[in-house]
Amino acid sequence: MTCPNCHKEIAVGSKFCYNCGAKQPETPAPGLSPATGGKKKLMRSSTDKKIAGVCAGLADYFDMDPTVIRVLWLLTVLCAGTGILAYIILWIVLPLAPAGVIPTSAAAAS
Repeated sequence: MTCPNCHKEIAVGSKFCYNCGAKQPETPAPGLSPATGGKKKLMRSSTDKKIAGVCAGLADYFDMDPTVIRVLWLLTVLCAGTGILAYIILWIVLPLAPAGVIPTSAAAAS
């Protein structure tokens, strides 16, 4: 991504340029696809998965870090015990994302 003010390369998704401090144009709201502006679909990740891709898919949908979702999921499993059943249901119900689609959380990290 290039800063429109100083024309230097900055990280994708940055709100401010760390070279000149200029505010960057707004990105689409969470839940909207950056490419089309349409609604995102909740899907399991096919690229960033540890077990079934459920946590990475949720993280991509809510524009969060997958590690945060995984830690929260682990806490629900340990504290409430219903996290395992919910994970299995989501594993069955959520479709697998196409292999060519790069999740927005992975695009922001690179």
